[in-house]
Amino acid sequence: MRASVITAFGEPEALSIAEVPTPQRVNAEVLVKVAAAGVNPLDAKTRAGRGVSSALTGFPAILGYDFAGVVVETPYAGHPLNVGDEVYGMMSVPRGDGSYAEYVSVPTLQVARKPKTLSLTEAAGVPLAALTAWGMVVDLAKAHEGQRMLIHAAAGGVGHFAVQFAAYFGARVTATGSTRNQSWLRELGAATVIDYSATAFESQVSDVDVVIDLIGNTSADTGSRSLRTLRPGGLIINAPTGSWDGFEAEASAAGMRATAYKVAPDASTLAVISRLIDSGDVRVHIDEIYPLSEAAEAHRALERGHTRGKLVLQVGGLPF
Repeated sequence: MRASVITAFGEPEALSIAEVPTPQRVNAEVLVKVAAAGVNPLDAKTRAGRGVSSALTGFPAILGYDFAGVVVETPYAGHPLNVGDEVYGMMSVPRGDGSYAEYVSVPTLQVARKPKTLSLTEAAGVPLAALTAWGMVVDLAKAHEGQRMLIHAAAGGVGHFAVQFAAYFGARVTATGSTRNQSWLRELGAATVIDYSATAFESQVSDVDVVIDLIGNTSADTGSRSLRTLRPGGLIINAPTGSWDGFEAEASAAGMRATAYKVAPDASTLAVISRLIDSGDVRVHIDEIYPLSEAAEAHRALERGHTRGKLVLQVGGLPF
């Protein structure tokens, strides 16, 4: 099968097309012909030798967490998923190969039927970002009516889902974003939107219950400044890994609670998210689509920043 692989860590041009063995389905795995794969910051970090790169067992390596496609083989005749079903899900890179490939073999608990209202290309932009947002906003922050929540990087992949989930469950959302995303973030459900390029957000918001921090201190000490916006005992949830060293101690010293978040594949939660998408309460925004052969360019675009929503790779020759 064709796949976009890396044979060494490096810049985006480390990604190249190669012929690799089609994965063999084993045990309770489902074999899926991939139509599209999502592109996530963790993919780029791992390609560059950061992220989860230390756990890769060798080269060539196939990156990519998100996939959407069609089932071509199931574990047994009575399996809930049938050959021909359109599905989506999240891989367990680097414990196995990723989704930048024409086929993936996926444990049943990591794959769900895709939302009926989305194309396969659109669906590929959902899993990792939506599951991360759900874990932070719903599982940890327990979003609810009247809660005050500040969400940074709100127009990005995780951020645009976080805004929608928080608003759906009744939280009053303050979102930070660039000038061009102000009205769009309001459409997603943010009650207040702060243009971080024009205004110091900590001067405009205070006494929030929860901060969803998707930046940390990688830019203008956003994480540390966020502590000033929390009410006493408020909660800050930080991602991604390494974006703010020592944040838990800093938050504790300021009288706040803090935790990181690590996403895991979860088909049951994806099924709930599918229902919210099909009901029209949540949507995914795909900023740009690249062919698999241009995975390097997709990584360059991701690393330039300011992506609205998600980037996706078209992989297989299926209807999109």
